[in-house]
Amino acid sequence: MDLTFKTDSGVFNYRVCAIIIHDSALLATKNKRTPYYYLPGGRVKMHETAEAAIKREIFEELGIHGKIIRPLWLNQGFFTEDVTKEKFHELCIYYLIDISETNLLSRGESFVMFEGEKRHFYEWIPLSRLKDEYIYPLFVKDQIYDLPRNFTILEEYE
Repeated sequence: MDLTFKTDSGVFNYRVCAIIIHDSALLATKNKRTPYYYLPGGRVKMHETAEAAIKREIFEELGIHGKIIRPLWLNQGFFTEDVTKEKFHELCIYYLIDISETNLLSRGESFVMFEGEKRHFYEWIPLSRLKDEYIYPLFVKDQIYDLPRNFTILEEYE
């Protein structure tokens, strides 16, 4: 069971996301439902650790076994989703991921992956172009240039 639930005042979500950087580019994804980019990852399941969840999500979405370098941020996000207009209260842990021992880079600058019937469109977005992209969460556009050495708690209101 995913740790997400709806209430009369909005949706609570507990997620994990992967920060995957190569050659000054960030791996981001989108699907046919969303006009914006977001980061690989997904919901944590009941009785699952965040570390197990990010490894599972990376494998489910990208078919690779990336290695966790370190957790970067816990973001407490408060936002209204652009497509559904639902209000969210989201806790998301962002992990820096090493893909050096995987075949991910052989897939090119952009590629498509299937997760069951879901189709994910991936793109390596140059960090120099990130500020101009339609990507969430917004804090990544600034924080990506100076990754914290220690786990950092953030809050973002969009």
